Amino acid sequence: MEKIAPQEDPANEMSFLDHLEELRWHLIRATLAVVIAGGIAFILKGFIFDVLLFGPANGDFFSYKVLCRLSGIFGIDGGFCDQEMPFRIQSRTMGGQFSAHVWTSITAGFIIAFPYVIYEFWKFVAPAMHTNERKYAKGFIFITSLLFFLGVLFGYYVVTPLSINFLGKYQVSETVFNDFDLSSYISLVRASVLASGLIFELPIVIYFLTKVGLVTPDFLKKYRKYALVIVLILSAIITPPDIVSQIIVAIPVLILYEVSIIISKIMYRKEEEKLKK
Repeated sequence: MEKIAPQEDPANEMSFLDHLEELRWHLIRATLAVVIAGGIAFILKGFIFDVLLFGPANGDFFSYKVLCRLSGIFGIDGGFCDQEMPFRIQSRTMGGQFSAHVWTSITAGFIIAFPYVIYEFWKFVAPAMHTNERKYAKGFIFITSLLFFLGVLFGYYVVTPLSINFLGKYQVSETVFNDFDLSSYISLVRASVLASGLIFELPIVIYFLTKVGLVTPDFLKKYRKYALVIVLILSAIITPPDIVSQIIVAIPVLILYEVSIIISKIMYRKEEEKLKK
């Protein structure tokens, strides 16, 4: 005798307001995690600012040493071998340094707590998924967090030094000297790091777009050349306007795009198999 699957009790179904209430608590817990991690970052002011934030402003930063060797190998003079940066960082408002301390701590808190934020997101969307899809929760959280952290590291060790090296040494005239405001410097580092972290989530985005039927592998292959143009534009936005920097940034993004095509192909095949059953 065929076993009939139990039907869900309508009384257990959540209303729209119940969903909003559930979402509110997920957001509260995620925000609390960011605040706690940000509080830890606030206490570690010396490490966050002197070591991490102002590291790329020093000529002996790790990335400059690597770029100096690479520029020597390829015969490119990118100015990466200079030991001193020709600029100073200053704060021109009374609350500038405290404000920078608070917002930098919040940014660091978000980066540190990112896996938990993704966990709360997964808990919210999990009830709408099939039972066999929920078992991939750990893998989803791990891969999403890994891609984000790889993007953050890429933004910090590649995009940020390239931007600071170019903009910090750029002069329209010898009459003008560079004294950068603290908020401007922090904004550049924050934008480079977070933008790279989010861009590295491309495979995850393609996974969900394929799952809901908005994207197919054939679509991604067909418009690969347009994607290349978009990637180059994004590289030009988040990096200095020189060809070498744009190529350095564009290469990993293009690799991610090709990986996304493979992921889309696998996901698309699985969705087709489900429809045939």
